[in-house]
Amino acid sequence: MEIPPIIVGKLPMQLPKTSGSEVSKAGESFGKMLSSTIAQVNQADYQGNKAIEDLHTGKAQNLHEVMIAVEEADLSIRMLVQMRNKALEAYKEIMRMQI
Repeated sequence: MEIPPIIVGKLPMQLPKTSGSEVSKAGESFGKMLSSTIAQVNQADYQGNKAIEDLHTGKAQNLHEVMIAVEEADLSIRMLVQMRNKALEAYKEIMRMQI
């Protein structure tokens, strides 16, 4: 079995060329996903606040339903913050890469 020599300064394989439209489509779908996630978190936060308001005014019949709505809002916000942190870490890692 023959092992090919390593050639300095040349990639062992060629990376596929991508057009700008493929990159923009990926960016658009990521943007849509991010917008959708933010809207869902906003909706969960609104429902949690509404449940607390209903509890204060006496409209809420079950305390456990209020607690569930508040916990869903809390978890949604925590998840969004973690997504932001991971995206920021990825951005920083990409910026540290040397080409």
